[in-house]
Amino acid sequence: MENCLFCKIIAGDIPSAKVWEDDLCYAFRDIAPQAPTHILVVPKAHIDSVNGITVENSAVVAHIFEVIPQIAKAENLEGGYRVVSNCGADAGQTVFHLHFHILGGKKLALEMA
Repeated sequence: MENCLFCKIIAGDIPSAKVWEDDLCYAFRDIAPQAPTHILVVPKAHIDSVNGITVENSAVVAHIFEVIPQIAKAENLEGGYRVVSNCGADAGQTVFHLHFHILGGKKLALEMA
């Protein structure tokens, strides 16, 4: 997608603080962190949101959930972390490329925003 911010980051057209990269996904530090550790994990293939996950592309999501614990371990999130994906504008999704937030590094509040 030529106008997708995350596709441009994956392509290297926009700089990012890369944390992880493999053939299927890319992870980088959020530029407006909501916790001491705030990393975004995105599939390299453009998928708009959770609603865009299909039988044909769900393996990449499974892969991302295999990678997330490796990233959390490398980031020393032994006390725990949160994984969040906003789906749609009403949920707060601002970039319409599927992504998962890894939040940690402190005790996180339990209430929902």
